[in-house]
Amino acid sequence: MKLTHALMRLGPAILPFADAATVELPMGRLLRLALFQVTVGMAAVLLIGTLNRVMIVELGVPAWIVAVMLSLPLIFAPLRALVGFRSDTHRSVLGWRRVPYIWFGTLLQFGGLAIMPFALLILSGDTTGPLWVGDVAAALAFLLVGAGLHTTQTVGLALATDLAPAHARPKVVALLCAALLAGMMASAVVFGLALSNFSQVRLIQVIQGAALVTIVLNGLALWKQEPRDPNRSRDAPRQTFSDSWRAYAGTGHARRRLIAIGLGTAGFSMQDILLEPYGGQILHLPVAATTALTAMLAAGGGLGLLLAARWLNRGGDPFRVSAAGAGIGILAFSAVVFAAPLASQNLFAVGVSLIGLGGGLFAHGTLTASMEKAGPEDTGLALGAWGAVQATAAGLSIAASGIVRDVGAAIAQTGILGEGMNEPAIGYLIVYHIEIALLFAALVALGPLVRSSERRRLIERTA
Repeated sequence: MKLTHALMRLGPAILPFADAATVELPMGRLLRLALFQVTVGMAAVLLIGTLNRVMIVELGVPAWIVAVMLSLPLIFAPLRALVGFRSDTHRSVLGWRRVPYIWFGTLLQFGGLAIMPFALLILSGDTTGPLWVGDVAAALAFLLVGAGLHTTQTVGLALATDLAPAHARPKVVALLCAALLAGMMASAVVFGLALSNFSQVRLIQVIQGAALVTIVLNGLALWKQEPRDPNRSRDAPRQTFSDSWRAYAGTGHARRRLIAIGLGTAGFSMQDILLEPYGGQILHLPVAATTALTAMLAAGGGLGLLLAARWLNRGGDPFRVSAAGAGIGILAFSAVVFAAPLASQNLFAVGVSLIGLGGGLFAHGTLTASMEKAGPEDTGLALGAWGAVQATAAGLSIAASGIVRDVGAAIAQTGILGEGMNEPAIGYLIVYHIEIALLFAALVALGPLVRSSERRRLIERTA
């Protein structure tokens, strides 16, 4: 009996996120709810990782078409705030607010994944039909998947906020972010093994398998999660999105918080497509070593989530957590920059791990702050705004990083910057210095938020 009690006391201290469960949201129900993050991670890996390579290498699709297709899901990102608002005010005969939107988002993902492989085959030219059909069908498929994953994630996070008590939300956020990382890592491994012997039939099977897994896991995630309450909004007056947005953006430091989220996310995201080429071209790492960078980045991110959850659980300020993440990010990119002139692979590995750590702290802190600032009737709007800014900033910064790297390298090769700057690493280093500047700007934006939060906490303690 004593041994049992001892193990029960050790469990939350040893097992990650074991203390995220509450009476209102038990561990089994919480883990089941986190499955929607797994499918979001799977869709992200499929679009950005697997299909990016398959379309260019195996299917021979021109790179500019691939770039356009991969950017299409970004079109829906700014609409996440509207989706969140609609889930706040949705009137249902069955008494649900969040479930219909998560389910429709799941159906959008399923539909896009179902038609995607056939659209890609037409797009590759392996057909006797008109090629424009492949362009239209592929664009529609990517749009559907993008709209589906943005809808599912926004409303799923709002549902988690509804279900979790305030004191447990930092730990719930950490678990949901960890589920996203787990989904991405597991999907990358499974897709890589499944497509190791590539064939068009195998591509169809993999993508349609992902569609089936999406609808099954999201169905399990939704099962008996949101309590039904037909009277919740039956008689409540309907507020327009513009009125709700003005009310939300005008409270406290909402605009500054969103600016800080955008700057920090851009600062951490520009490196997404450059770290592996930088390691291979500049530091001469083998393919296996550059592939391991993804695992190091994810491990650092997981550690950041754990540390942020423990910090916040002990009464820490989410804005201070975010600022710590931005500070670590500045040190991380400095290490990556100095790795080139020092030709130090170890320093580069440390920098990559610290990027993941800082990014995990920053993402957890900003998401928790958005949850805390949301009222019971505008949770979806608040989390939708966070998601819209975060996704848009990430997408635009990733797209800009490739352009800046190529333009910077071309300018350096002309000799305008001097002989000392005519190095292959210059294009990459320009991007990393821009990321450092963005993270400094995020710290500037976070400063007043930290001071305001500290004053509020001091008033609450003395009251």
